Amino acid sequence: MVTISGSAQVFPYVSHLRVYEPLEAFSDAQQLAILAQRTRERSETDAIEHEQSLRRILRTISDPFPHHEPDLMRITHFPTSNGSTTPYYCPNQLAVRTALAAESLDQSLRGPLIDVLVPEVAREAHQARLDPETFADSVAKLHTRSATWGVPFAWFALIHEDDLTEVVEDEDRVTTVRITARIGDCIDRGKRSIAHLAVAAPEMDLFDEITELVEWLGIFRRDAVVEVDYGPVAERVFPDDSPSDVRLGIESLAEADMLGAAAAYRRLASRWIPIRQLARAS
Repeated sequence: MVTISGSAQVFPYVSHLRVYEPLEAFSDAQQLAILAQRTRERSETDAIEHEQSLRRILRTISDPFPHHEPDLMRITHFPTSNGSTTPYYCPNQLAVRTALAAESLDQSLRGPLIDVLVPEVAREAHQARLDPETFADSVAKLHTRSATWGVPFAWFALIHEDDLTEVVEDEDRVTTVRITARIGDCIDRGKRSIAHLAVAAPEMDLFDEITELVEWLGIFRRDAVVEVDYGPVAERVFPDDSPSDVRLGIESLAEADMLGAAAAYRRLASRWIPIRQLARAS
């Protein structure tokens, strides 16, 4: 486990699942953007993203979309077999992700509220700013998934507690925890969980969620790495046994050990349900 320090930033409870690939996996334009940002620290990238989001929220006219902001690139360094580290890169793809988020919001909300939050004129203007030549490719290969009010249990099926872990602290406060693993290991773990659940509990939402994650990971290079970034919710749960609890719960189901599965779920529920209830708190 590596503990590093980062600047204090107050984010909403948003967690991220990211895929990082080597430089040669990207287009020439993306490689130029990566090379221009390759010396920037992760804490600085997070601070820039936070500042930009605040600027969008505080606009006098409701418009949450980015306006011609250069895409941020995150960099992680993962150990190699010879003891050195290799850089891997994850494009933020904010313009595409905000377009997809607005579309999802439009499907879940009805009436005047959607026009207050995301006015149609702002959506149309954002759509006009998107590059049609790269939009489809970006949608097909999104490197980042986000979740609010907690880390989805399906994400924990991809990682183990002994994977590379960074604890980011600021003045003795945990600001996030990042767990990184090779994509091949994540896919194998996901497939193992799918096989167990297919026999023991195919009706569970977790079965469909892990299946969808494994299909998503399958579009990336086999030399990529996967990162679960807890975000600020880490302060409430870390140290966290959720990866082992999810694994033990699935294995218990496969062995028809209902007591073991129930115990694992109780541990997960006691840890995460109070956090998810905050989404409905006034």
